[in-house]
Amino acid sequence: MSEPDADANSVLGKVQRILEAFGPDEEHLSLSELSRRSGVAKASVHRLAQELVRWGVLERRGADYWLGMRLFEIGQRVPRQRILRDAARPYMEDLYHATGETVHLAVLDGMEVLYLEKVSGHHQVKKPSRIAGRMPLHCTATGKVLLAFGSRALVDEVVASPLERMTPRTVATPGLLLQELARARETGYAVEHEQTRIGYLSVAVPLLGATGTTAGALSVTAPLVRGDVPKFAGLLGMVARRITATLASD
Repeated sequence: MSEPDADANSVLGKVQRILEAFGPDEEHLSLSELSRRSGVAKASVHRLAQELVRWGVLERRGADYWLGMRLFEIGQRVPRQRILRDAARPYMEDLYHATGETVHLAVLDGMEVLYLEKVSGHHQVKKPSRIAGRMPLHCTATGKVLLAFGSRALVDEVVASPLERMTPRTVATPGLLLQELARARETGYAVEHEQTRIGYLSVAVPLLGATGTTAGALSVTAPLVRGDVPKFAGLLGMVARRITATLASD
């Protein structure tokens, strides 16, 4: 667990730590596990969890706690997420039907990729991604596009940080990452081959908002045996232009 900040022992700080104790693969946690993961005393977790259950932010089933639907309802009200997702979703479905592969919509959040929406079929990516999931910027196609068409300050911050190696093919040196970003700016799209999952590739393009700044990224992920980079890049570029027009008209 990271070192708590100055506000970590406030009520809101404790609530934040309790909610963030739920990882992407933990649907439910016991009171003891919540206390251990959050670093908050068990008695405090019990008291705050009772309040959170009353608010609907947590749900209790037997001895375990689950994240509540109230969080989902509030999340749907985030303007950037709702506007971008609503504009992109119909075109993502078109893209899925044209390729038969998994389509992701992602935005930048801090120094990570945050996935807002996903369209896939029954034969989806092994170890599937999930909506509201996060991934590193330096090794995902969506992350590379957000870096390539984002601010120089963000690029400098990323290359100055340790670049986690997720597979043997992950780009983990600043020089190689900068080369990939330059190539993405030149071609208009980014590609990653087996940098996050062995056996898969992804192609991504930037999505421009009404002001012309990069609002998000759209990608297609497929097994290498079906990965047609030129086809995916062409379809993504066409769809991205339509989404940008939709955003500009809203």
